[in-house]
Amino acid sequence: MRVSGLRITAVPQRIAIIGAGWAGMAAAVRAVQDGHQVAVFEAARTLGGRARGVPLTLPDGREILVDNGQHILIGAYTDTLRLMRLVNVDPEKALLRLPMALMFPDGTGLSLPDLPTPLDALAGILRARGWRWRDKLALLRTASRWQRAGFRCEAHTSVADLCAGLPPRLMKEFIEPLCVSALNTPVEQASGTVFLRVLHDGLFSQRGGSNFLLPRCDLSALFPAAAGRWLGERGARVVAGRRIEALKRQASQWQIEGELFDSVVLAVSASESARILADSSPETEEPLQGNMKAWAAQAAALRFQAIATVYAQAESSGSAPLLARPLLALRSNDQYPAQFVFDRDQITQSQEPSRLLAFVISASQGERSALERAVTEQAKSQLGLTVRPLQTIIEKRATFACTPALVRPSAGIAPGLAACGDYIEGPYPATLEGAVQSGWSVPQKLG
Repeated sequence: MRVSGLRITAVPQRIAIIGAGWAGMAAAVRAVQDGHQVAVFEAARTLGGRARGVPLTLPDGREILVDNGQHILIGAYTDTLRLMRLVNVDPEKALLRLPMALMFPDGTGLSLPDLPTPLDALAGILRARGWRWRDKLALLRTASRWQRAGFRCEAHTSVADLCAGLPPRLMKEFIEPLCVSALNTPVEQASGTVFLRVLHDGLFSQRGGSNFLLPRCDLSALFPAAAGRWLGERGARVVAGRRIEALKRQASQWQIEGELFDSVVLAVSASESARILADSSPETEEPLQGNMKAWAAQAAALRFQAIATVYAQAESSGSAPLLARPLLALRSNDQYPAQFVFDRDQITQSQEPSRLLAFVISASQGERSALERAVTEQAKSQLGLTVRPLQTIIEKRATFACTPALVRPSAGIAPGLAACGDYIEGPYPATLEGAVQSGWSVPQKLG
């Protein structure tokens, strides 16, 4: 008998999950719920993978937790929110919920009201500040065309192709910020198919789906650490600081550093999964060896984009908020690279203000020092603030390049061997929701 693709016998399966990021922890929670014995191995000391908490020391000596990259969740992340509740995290307390707004420091831009969908999008477009009526009507006509097409397009279509004919201001102040924040890929290279799926699920599927959800706590605490506690209370092992170098096939099981498991889930990055399989396949017999090599080659072929977050402290002694909103869009160009800025004090509502801003640079290029200089100048020019960079985190492989007709690796690799992560084939770009959905469904690929 099988349940969710896993063999249920008198003795539950022993499942190893390599990687304790959002996908790996989602897979572990699902496997434990299905009654299996689970061991999670994580190379880092902190759970969360590419969405984790990191320490930052303020000039006054206080140490706070920030993230290895400032993230935005949205209301349409239904599976992520469900799993947070499952492991005893209350999203209403852990996340600051705001209506979707792509507002600039000068007060122009788009802000959606709290109305049922699609009335919120319609009202937001009609009330957008700084847009001409011809701009608004052009966007409504284009959105109506997308809706009539079922939010689908040809696989080879780019976002630039999809939006051809929209006025330059709409492209610069709406389409480009939305595309780079969701897909982390420039509009000329980004997949129109994935972009439309994000628009549909975020703007047109459910009330509040477009809401921005900004983490009040660090990303490790938001789900992975809570999931680790939840797993431990149910007898699962979560082992941090243990890097797995290779797997070895032994009869119908997999051996990891002397331990035997019935199934293994690779929940690490695409490149690390490819490395593990490449190192493991020489001692594996056919046809498993061929499956492992083919999957590793496909994963290794993915291209990646960097995301940089510059944490900078503003020189301000007043008690008033640094920004008009917790999150503002910025006008980015070759001189000013950041697309968004976050007021950390407004988000966390800390009793001890840090005057800390997080500047996010998607599809980032350039060295750390150059980015910090550019962000300092951008803050002065666009925000009227003098800032001092404290810490800059560049995740060089933050997301895969979400290009048209991209072929992504499948979850299934071989019998008893599967992978999960935001890069696995699916409808979404590299998002936390995509990672969680991949992890939750991966037990079905084992057998």
